[in-house]
Amino acid sequence: MKLKSALILLLASLICAPSIYAQQPPYRIQNRGVWVSVFSAKRVLYSKPAADELLKTCKDAGINQIYLQVYQSGKAFYNSRISDQAKYREILASSGIDTVDYLLQEAKKQGIKVFAWVNLLSIGQNNSADIIRKLGPSVLTRDQYMRPCGRNNQNESDKYYLREDQIFLEPGDQRVVKYLASIVEEIITRYPSLSGVHLDYARYPMTVPFTPGSRFANYGLNYGYGKENVNRFKEWTGLDPFKGLNKDKHFSLWDDWRRQQVTNLIRTISRRVKEKSPEMLVSSAVVPSAERAYSSMFQDWPGWLEDQTVDYVVLMNYTLDNQLAKEIVVSSLCHRRQGKVFAGMGLFLMKDDPAALREQYKAISQLSPDGIVFFAYDDITPDVITYLREH
Repeated sequence: MKLKSALILLLASLICAPSIYAQQPPYRIQNRGVWVSVFSAKRVLYSKPAADELLKTCKDAGINQIYLQVYQSGKAFYNSRISDQAKYREILASSGIDTVDYLLQEAKKQGIKVFAWVNLLSIGQNNSADIIRKLGPSVLTRDQYMRPCGRNNQNESDKYYLREDQIFLEPGDQRVVKYLASIVEEIITRYPSLSGVHLDYARYPMTVPFTPGSRFANYGLNYGYGKENVNRFKEWTGLDPFKGLNKDKHFSLWDDWRRQQVTNLIRTISRRVKEKSPEMLVSSAVVPSAERAYSSMFQDWPGWLEDQTVDYVVLMNYTLDNQLAKEIVVSSLCHRRQGKVFAGMGLFLMKDDPAALREQYKAISQLSPDGIVFFAYDDITPDVITYLREH
Protein backbone atom coordinates (compact mmCIF):
# COMPACT_ATOMS: atom_id res chain seq x y z
CA MET A 1 0.00 0.00 0.00
CA LYS A 2 2.86 2.34 0.89
CA LEU A 3 4.59 1.52 -2.40
CA LYS A 4 1.40 2.26 -4.32
CA SER A 5 1.02 5.62 -2.55
CA ALA A 6 4.63 6.50 -3.29
CA LEU A 7 4.17 5.71 -6.97
CA ILE A 8 1.04 7.87 -7.11
CA LEU A 9 2.89 10.78 -5.51
CA LEU A 10 5.78 10.35 -7.94
CA LEU A 11 3.42 10.32 -10.92
CA ALA A 12 1.64 13.44 -9.64
CA SER A 13 4.94 15.24 -9.24
CA LEU A 14 5.91 14.42 -12.82
CA ILE A 15 2.58 15.68 -14.14
CA CYS A 16 2.19 18.75 -11.97
CA ALA A 17 5.75 20.01 -11.74
CA PRO A 18 7.08 20.63 -15.24
CA SER A 19 9.66 22.98 -13.67
CA ILE A 20 11.88 19.93 -13.14
CA TYR A 21 12.76 20.32 -16.81
CA ALA A 22 13.95 23.90 -16.23
CA GLN A 23 17.36 23.17 -17.74
CA GLN A 24 15.85 22.53 -21.15
CA PRO A 25 15.80 25.29 -23.78
CA PRO A 26 12.62 27.42 -23.77
CA TYR A 27 9.64 25.65 -25.27
CA ARG A 28 8.45 27.27 -28.49
CA ILE A 29 4.97 28.52 -27.64
CA GLN A 30 2.60 27.85 -30.52
CA ASN A 31 -0.25 30.07 -29.30
CA ARG A 32 0.78 33.64 -28.50
CA GLY A 33 -1.85 36.27 -27.98
CA VAL A 34 -2.35 39.87 -26.95
CA TRP A 35 -5.19 41.63 -25.18
CA VAL A 36 -6.32 44.77 -27.00
CA SER A 37 -8.32 47.01 -24.67
CA VAL A 38 -10.88 49.63 -25.63
CA PHE A 39 -8.72 51.99 -23.55
CA SER A 40 -5.76 51.51 -25.87
CA ALA A 41 -4.01 54.80 -26.58
CA LYS A 42 -3.50 53.47 -30.12
CA ARG A 43 -7.31 53.50 -30.64
CA VAL A 44 -7.27 50.33 -32.69
CA LEU A 45 -10.96 50.42 -33.57
CA TYR A 46 -11.03 54.06 -34.64
CA SER A 47 -9.19 53.87 -37.99
CA LYS A 48 -7.98 51.43 -40.62
CA PRO A 49 -4.32 52.51 -40.15
CA ALA A 50 -4.56 51.77 -36.42
CA ALA A 51 -6.03 48.33 -37.17
CA ASP A 52 -3.27 47.72 -39.72
CA GLU A 53 -0.64 48.72 -37.17
CA LEU A 54 -2.01 46.13 -34.73
CA LEU A 55 -1.79 43.39 -37.34
CA LYS A 56 1.74 44.39 -38.34
CA THR A 57 2.87 44.39 -34.71
CA CYS A 58 1.41 40.92 -34.20
CA LYS A 59 3.04 39.61 -37.37
CA ASP A 60 6.42 41.08 -36.46
CA ALA A 61 6.27 39.67 -32.92
CA GLY A 62 4.99 36.24 -33.87
CA ILE A 63 1.67 36.79 -32.14
CA ASN A 64 -1.12 34.76 -33.75
CA GLN A 65 -4.09 35.56 -31.50
CA ILE A 66 -5.83 38.86 -30.79
CA TYR A 67 -8.23 39.25 -27.86
CA LEU A 68 -10.19 42.28 -29.02
CA GLN A 69 -12.35 43.99 -26.42
CA VAL A 70 -15.76 44.71 -27.93
CA TYR A 71 -18.03 44.93 -24.85
CA GLN A 72 -16.89 46.76 -21.73
CA SER A 73 -18.69 48.52 -18.84
CA GLY A 74 -22.02 47.70 -20.46
CA LYS A 75 -21.01 49.55 -23.65
CA ALA A 76 -20.92 48.01 -27.11
CA PHE A 77 -17.94 48.80 -29.31
CA TYR A 78 -19.62 46.88 -32.12
CA ASN A 79 -22.86 47.15 -34.06
CA SER A 80 -25.36 46.24 -31.32
CA ARG A 81 -29.14 46.37 -31.28
CA ILE A 82 -29.30 45.35 -27.63
CA SER A 83 -26.86 47.55 -25.76
CA ASP A 84 -25.70 51.15 -25.73
CA GLN A 85 -23.86 51.66 -29.03
CA ALA A 86 -22.71 55.24 -28.53
CA LYS A 87 -19.11 54.02 -28.70
CA TYR A 88 -19.77 52.19 -31.95
CA ARG A 89 -21.19 55.37 -33.46
CA GLU A 90 -18.00 57.16 -32.44
CA ILE A 91 -16.00 54.45 -34.22
CA LEU A 92 -18.08 54.83 -37.39
CA ALA A 93 -17.74 58.60 -37.32
CA SER A 94 -13.97 58.29 -36.93
CA SER A 95 -13.20 55.42 -39.32
CA GLY A 96 -16.16 55.37 -41.70
CA ILE A 97 -16.30 51.58 -41.47
CA ASP A 98 -16.97 48.78 -39.01
CA THR A 99 -13.35 48.19 -37.99
CA VAL A 100 -14.18 44.90 -36.28
CA ASP A 101 -15.24 43.58 -39.69
CA TYR A 102 -12.11 45.04 -41.25
CA LEU A 103 -9.81 43.50 -38.64
CA LEU A 104 -11.41 40.10 -39.06
CA GLN A 105 -10.97 40.19 -42.82
CA GLU A 106 -7.34 41.33 -42.71
CA ALA A 107 -6.37 39.06 -39.81
CA LYS A 108 -7.66 36.01 -41.66
CA LYS A 109 -5.39 36.83 -44.62
CA GLN A 110 -2.41 36.85 -42.26
CA GLY A 111 -3.33 33.72 -40.31
CA ILE A 112 -4.14 35.60 -37.11
CA LYS A 113 -7.12 34.55 -35.02
CA VAL A 114 -9.39 37.18 -33.46
CA PHE A 115 -11.47 36.54 -30.34
CA ALA A 116 -14.23 38.82 -29.04
CA TRP A 117 -13.20 39.87 -25.52
CA VAL A 118 -16.37 40.47 -23.46
CA ASN A 119 -16.55 41.88 -19.92
CA LEU A 120 -19.46 40.10 -18.28
CA LEU A 121 -20.32 40.88 -14.65
CA SER A 122 -18.29 44.06 -14.19
CA ILE A 123 -19.87 47.17 -15.66
CA GLY A 124 -17.09 49.46 -14.50
CA GLN A 125 -18.43 52.65 -12.95
CA ASN A 126 -21.32 52.85 -15.40
CA ASN A 127 -24.35 53.42 -13.17
CA SER A 128 -26.43 54.18 -16.26
CA ALA A 129 -25.55 50.97 -18.12
CA ASP A 130 -28.24 49.73 -20.46
CA ILE A 131 -29.08 46.73 -18.27
CA ILE A 132 -29.63 48.98 -15.24
CA ARG A 133 -31.81 51.38 -17.21
CA LYS A 134 -33.91 48.46 -18.46
CA LEU A 135 -34.13 46.32 -15.34
CA GLY A 136 -33.23 48.65 -12.47
CA PRO A 137 -30.45 48.57 -9.83
CA SER A 138 -31.71 45.27 -8.40
CA VAL A 139 -29.54 43.50 -11.02
CA LEU A 140 -26.41 44.50 -9.06
CA THR A 141 -24.79 42.09 -6.66
CA ARG A 142 -24.44 43.33 -3.08
CA ASP A 143 -22.34 42.55 -0.05
CA GLN A 144 -23.74 41.22 3.22
CA TYR A 145 -24.50 44.84 4.23
CA MET A 146 -26.58 45.32 1.06
CA ARG A 147 -24.08 47.65 -0.61
CA PRO A 148 -23.12 47.31 -4.28
CA CYS A 149 -19.45 46.93 -5.05
CA GLY A 150 -17.50 50.11 -5.82
CA ARG A 151 -15.66 52.58 -3.64
CA ASN A 152 -18.53 55.05 -3.73
CA ASN A 153 -20.36 52.71 -1.37
CA GLN A 154 -17.84 52.79 1.46
CA ASN A 155 -18.38 53.32 5.16
CA GLU A 156 -16.15 53.43 8.23
CA SER A 157 -15.40 49.71 8.04
CA ASP A 158 -13.88 50.10 4.57
CA LYS A 159 -10.64 51.33 6.12
CA TYR A 160 -9.91 47.68 6.94
CA TYR A 161 -10.14 46.33 3.42
CA LEU A 162 -9.99 47.29 -0.25
CA ARG A 163 -12.82 46.64 -2.65
CA GLU A 164 -12.81 46.87 -6.42
CA ASP A 165 -13.69 50.29 -7.80
CA GLN A 166 -16.32 48.81 -10.10
CA ILE A 167 -19.92 47.75 -9.82
CA PHE A 168 -20.86 44.15 -10.59
CA LEU A 169 -23.98 42.44 -11.84
CA GLU A 170 -25.53 39.55 -9.90
CA PRO A 171 -24.97 36.23 -11.71
CA GLY A 172 -27.70 34.64 -9.61
CA ASP A 173 -30.27 36.94 -11.22
CA GLN A 174 -31.67 35.10 -14.22
CA ARG A 175 -32.38 38.39 -15.97
CA VAL A 176 -28.64 39.10 -15.92
CA VAL A 177 -27.85 35.68 -17.37
CA LYS A 178 -30.39 36.15 -20.16
CA TYR A 179 -29.11 39.63 -20.99
CA LEU A 180 -25.42 38.70 -21.09
CA ALA A 181 -26.06 35.54 -23.11
CA SER A 182 -27.97 37.64 -25.64
CA ILE A 183 -25.03 40.05 -25.91
CA VAL A 184 -22.60 37.24 -26.69
CA GLU A 185 -24.99 35.62 -29.15
CA GLU A 186 -25.43 38.95 -30.91
CA ILE A 187 -21.65 39.35 -31.23
CA ILE A 188 -21.04 35.93 -32.78
CA THR A 189 -24.06 36.38 -35.08
CA ARG A 190 -22.87 39.78 -36.24
CA TYR A 191 -19.26 38.61 -36.68
CA PRO A 192 -19.28 34.93 -37.74
CA SER A 193 -15.60 35.08 -38.75
CA LEU A 194 -14.52 35.31 -35.11
CA SER A 195 -12.42 32.42 -33.85
CA GLY A 196 -14.28 32.52 -30.56
CA VAL A 197 -15.28 34.53 -27.50
CA HIS A 198 -13.15 35.41 -24.51
CA LEU A 199 -15.11 35.95 -21.30
CA ASP A 200 -13.77 38.25 -18.61
CA TYR A 201 -15.03 39.18 -15.12
CA ALA A 202 -16.79 35.84 -14.78
CA ARG A 203 -16.71 36.03 -11.00
CA TYR A 204 -17.93 37.86 -7.94
CA PRO A 205 -16.00 40.99 -6.84
CA MET A 206 -12.54 40.68 -5.33
CA THR A 207 -11.67 42.13 -1.94
CA VAL A 208 -8.36 42.57 -0.12
CA PRO A 209 -7.93 40.85 2.27
CA PHE A 210 -10.20 38.09 1.00
CA THR A 211 -12.45 35.83 3.04
CA PRO A 212 -12.51 32.11 2.15
CA GLY A 213 -16.25 31.63 2.14
CA SER A 214 -19.27 32.81 4.10
CA ARG A 215 -18.12 31.29 7.41
CA PHE A 216 -15.87 34.34 7.72
CA ALA A 217 -18.39 36.95 6.59
CA ASN A 218 -18.04 38.83 9.90
CA TYR A 219 -14.40 39.56 9.14
CA GLY A 220 -14.54 40.95 5.62
CA LEU A 221 -16.75 41.37 2.59
CA ASN A 222 -18.82 38.75 0.80
CA TYR A 223 -20.91 39.26 -2.33
CA GLY A 224 -23.89 37.49 -3.82
CA TYR A 225 -26.61 39.13 -1.75
CA GLY A 226 -28.55 40.49 -4.70
CA LYS A 227 -32.28 40.28 -4.05
CA GLU A 228 -33.14 37.74 -6.76
CA ASN A 229 -30.23 35.51 -5.88
CA VAL A 230 -31.12 35.47 -2.17
CA ASN A 231 -34.78 34.73 -2.93
CA ARG A 232 -33.89 31.83 -5.22
CA PHE A 233 -31.56 30.39 -2.57
CA LYS A 234 -34.30 30.66 0.05
CA GLU A 235 -36.74 28.84 -2.22
CA TRP A 236 -34.24 26.05 -2.82
CA THR A 237 -33.01 25.54 0.76
CA GLY A 238 -35.39 27.36 3.08
CA LEU A 239 -32.34 29.15 4.51
CA ASP A 240 -31.78 32.88 4.81
CA PRO A 241 -28.13 33.75 4.03
CA PHE A 242 -28.43 36.94 6.08
CA LYS A 243 -29.30 35.27 9.36
CA GLY A 244 -30.04 31.58 8.91
CA LEU A 245 -26.56 30.14 8.34
CA ASN A 246 -25.31 28.60 11.59
CA LYS A 247 -23.84 25.24 10.57
CA ASP A 248 -20.90 24.32 8.36
CA LYS A 249 -23.34 22.58 6.04
CA HIS A 250 -25.36 25.80 5.68
CA PHE A 251 -22.30 27.88 4.87
CA SER A 252 -21.23 25.32 2.29
CA LEU A 253 -24.67 25.35 0.68
CA TRP A 254 -24.57 29.14 0.31
CA ASP A 255 -21.01 29.14 -1.04
CA ASP A 256 -21.75 26.30 -3.46
CA TRP A 257 -24.89 28.10 -4.60
CA ARG A 258 -23.00 31.27 -5.49
CA ARG A 259 -20.27 29.30 -7.20
CA GLN A 260 -22.90 27.51 -9.25
CA GLN A 261 -24.47 30.82 -10.35
CA VAL A 262 -21.19 31.93 -11.94
CA THR A 263 -20.74 28.51 -13.53
CA ASN A 264 -24.31 28.52 -14.86
CA LEU A 265 -23.69 31.89 -16.51
CA ILE A 266 -20.59 30.59 -18.29
CA ARG A 267 -22.29 27.31 -19.16
CA THR A 268 -25.31 29.10 -20.63
CA ILE A 269 -23.12 31.35 -22.78
CA SER A 270 -20.86 28.50 -23.87
CA ARG A 271 -23.82 26.34 -24.85
CA ARG A 272 -25.30 29.22 -26.84
CA VAL A 273 -22.01 29.76 -28.68
CA LYS A 274 -21.49 26.08 -29.47
CA GLU A 275 -25.05 25.60 -30.69
CA LYS A 276 -24.75 28.51 -33.08
CA SER A 277 -21.12 28.12 -34.13
CA PRO A 278 -19.63 24.76 -33.05
CA GLU A 279 -16.20 25.66 -34.38
CA MET A 280 -15.88 28.76 -32.20
CA LEU A 281 -13.76 28.48 -29.06
CA VAL A 282 -14.88 29.70 -25.64
CA SER A 283 -12.19 30.89 -23.23
CA SER A 284 -12.11 32.87 -20.02
CA ALA A 285 -9.62 35.17 -18.30
CA VAL A 286 -9.36 33.81 -14.75
CA VAL A 287 -7.92 34.58 -11.33
CA PRO A 288 -4.63 32.62 -11.43
CA SER A 289 -4.81 31.14 -7.94
CA ALA A 290 -7.42 28.40 -8.31
CA GLU A 291 -8.03 28.08 -4.56
CA ARG A 292 -8.64 31.79 -4.05
CA ALA A 293 -10.80 32.01 -7.16
CA TYR A 294 -12.88 29.07 -5.94
CA SER A 295 -13.35 30.06 -2.30
CA SER A 296 -13.48 33.84 -2.45
CA MET A 297 -14.74 34.92 -5.89
CA PHE A 298 -16.66 31.69 -6.56
CA GLN A 299 -14.96 31.18 -9.90
CA ASP A 300 -14.51 27.43 -10.37
CA TRP A 301 -12.39 27.54 -13.49
CA PRO A 302 -10.80 24.12 -12.89
CA GLY A 303 -14.33 22.72 -12.93
CA TRP A 304 -15.06 24.55 -16.19
CA LEU A 305 -12.09 22.80 -17.78
CA GLU A 306 -12.99 19.44 -16.33
CA ASP A 307 -16.54 19.44 -17.67
CA GLN A 308 -15.57 21.25 -20.90
CA THR A 309 -17.68 24.32 -20.17
CA VAL A 310 -14.77 26.29 -21.69
CA ASP A 311 -12.10 25.21 -24.16
CA TYR A 312 -9.33 26.96 -22.25
CA VAL A 313 -8.58 29.54 -19.58
CA VAL A 314 -6.03 32.35 -19.55
CA LEU A 315 -4.39 32.98 -16.17
CA MET A 316 -4.15 36.67 -15.29
CA ASN A 317 -0.69 35.98 -13.93
CA TYR A 318 0.51 39.56 -13.53
CA THR A 319 3.59 39.82 -11.32
CA LEU A 320 7.25 40.81 -11.40
CA ASP A 321 8.06 37.94 -9.05
CA ASN A 322 9.31 35.24 -11.41
CA GLN A 323 9.22 32.51 -8.80
CA LEU A 324 5.60 33.33 -7.99
CA ALA A 325 4.76 33.39 -11.70
CA LYS A 326 6.29 29.92 -12.08
CA GLU A 327 4.54 28.53 -9.00
CA ILE A 328 1.16 29.71 -10.26
CA VAL A 329 1.64 28.25 -13.73
CA VAL A 330 2.95 24.94 -12.37
CA SER A 331 -0.04 24.48 -10.07
CA SER A 332 -2.50 25.63 -12.73
CA LEU A 333 -1.29 23.23 -15.39
CA CYS A 334 -2.48 20.37 -13.18
CA HIS A 335 -6.03 21.45 -14.01
CA ARG A 336 -5.78 21.03 -17.78
CA ARG A 337 -7.81 17.80 -17.89
CA GLN A 338 -10.37 18.28 -20.68
CA GLY A 339 -9.26 21.85 -21.53
CA LYS A 340 -6.13 23.93 -21.89
CA VAL A 341 -4.33 26.49 -19.74
CA PHE A 342 -2.75 29.63 -21.19
CA ALA A 343 -0.55 31.91 -19.09
CA GLY A 344 -1.19 35.65 -19.15
CA MET A 345 1.82 37.94 -18.65
CA GLY A 346 1.62 41.49 -17.29
CA LEU A 347 3.65 43.20 -19.97
CA PHE A 348 2.61 46.57 -18.53
CA LEU A 349 4.79 45.79 -15.50
CA MET A 350 7.86 45.15 -17.66
CA LYS A 351 7.66 47.62 -20.52
CA ASP A 352 10.59 49.61 -19.11
CA ASP A 353 12.58 46.53 -18.13
CA PRO A 354 13.30 44.25 -21.13
CA ALA A 355 15.40 41.95 -18.95
CA ALA A 356 12.40 41.23 -16.71
CA LEU A 357 10.33 40.28 -19.76
CA ARG A 358 13.01 37.95 -21.07
CA GLU A 359 13.48 36.23 -17.72
CA GLN A 360 9.79 35.71 -17.06
CA TYR A 361 8.93 34.63 -20.60
CA LYS A 362 11.73 32.07 -20.48
CA ALA A 363 10.63 30.81 -17.06
CA ILE A 364 7.02 30.39 -18.11
CA SER A 365 7.68 28.99 -21.59
CA GLN A 366 9.86 26.25 -20.11
CA LEU A 367 6.77 24.99 -18.27
CA SER A 368 5.02 24.35 -21.60
CA PRO A 369 1.68 26.10 -21.11
CA ASP A 370 -0.78 25.80 -23.98
CA GLY A 371 -0.26 29.47 -24.82
CA ILE A 372 0.95 32.84 -23.53
CA VAL A 373 -1.10 36.03 -23.76
CA PHE A 374 0.34 39.49 -23.17
CA PHE A 375 -1.39 42.32 -21.37
CA ALA A 376 -1.49 44.58 -23.20
CA TYR A 377 -1.02 45.72 -26.79
CA ASP A 378 0.15 49.25 -25.94
CA ASP A 379 3.08 47.80 -23.97
CA ILE A 380 4.61 45.92 -26.89
CA THR A 381 7.77 47.94 -27.54
CA PRO A 382 10.34 47.42 -30.31
CA ASP A 383 12.52 45.52 -27.80
CA VAL A 384 9.61 43.19 -27.03
CA ILE A 385 8.99 42.60 -30.74
CA THR A 386 12.65 41.77 -31.33
CA TYR A 387 12.77 39.33 -28.42
CA LEU A 388 9.53 37.56 -29.33
CA ARG A 389 10.53 37.27 -32.97
CA GLU A 390 13.63 35.37 -31.87
CA HIS A 391 11.81 33.13 -29.40
